[in-house]
Amino acid sequence: MPGRTIVISGATSGIGEVGADRLAGKGERIVFIARDHARGEARLNHLRAISTGDHRVHYADLSRLSEMKLVAGDIAREEPRIDVLINNAGAIFNTRKITEDGLEMTFALNHMAYFVITNLLLAKMGAGARIVSTASDAHKGSKLDFSDLQSERRYSGFAVYGRSKLCNILFTRELARRLTGTGITANCFHPGFVATRFGNQSGGALSLGIRAAKTFALTPEQGAQTMVYLASSPDVAALTGGYFVKCKPDMPTREAQNDADAKRLWEVSAERSGVGV
Repeated sequence: MPGRTIVISGATSGIGEVGADRLAGKGERIVFIARDHARGEARLNHLRAISTGDHRVHYADLSRLSEMKLVAGDIAREEPRIDVLINNAGAIFNTRKITEDGLEMTFALNHMAYFVITNLLLAKMGAGARIVSTASDAHKGSKLDFSDLQSERRYSGFAVYGRSKLCNILFTRELARRLTGTGITANCFHPGFVATRFGNQSGGALSLGIRAAKTFALTPEQGAQTMVYLASSPDVAALTGGYFVKCKPDMPTREAQNDADAKRLWEVSAERSGVGV
């Protein structure tokens, strides 16, 4: 399947960087979203050096609804077809931060960016296209409280991150249901605990703890395996709505299989963003 157009966020470091490199090495064309211009240009030059594809970069702060919509609109205008969308950008924060849209930062970046960009790029995807989202086993033990999705009453960086990963799985579940009959698949995966830049800027004891734990973490190359598998393997061409670990289907928690919560999260996200209605 070489020559496909793959759109990916979070491709300037970690598993996104490795995943983009591996897919470019397969002959795929990479269109990626970056926040930092210097890192974005360096990554673009690297991709062009390792493969012949007409790779592109777009810039956006994916914690802002306006920039999510702007970058998705730019990509949709430039690309006649999108074969794979990989939602991968994400972060963890030690203290509660609120975006200009009144959203808690983790919820905005880790969930709403997936939701908004996917919905705005769907029109460029057809039968055989794939949507791959980075989730995590950090969702285990999490449950959504729809009366406090922005974590106003209580905040813990890791707990809020875990809920955002639960959102990723529920989003994938509802997305797959809504795409029934289109030939477009939607799956998510747990990359494992990977030694990347993730968490380095989260601040406080949380950042120190994450740095220490990385001594025992997987390499980005190991963490990217399932991402690349879901984006390219013919074995999963017809599978949808799944949660994968180590390139195999896995069972998320009961909360992550709650279809009522998946539908409600979609509706709340659509109302807050104005897309996906």
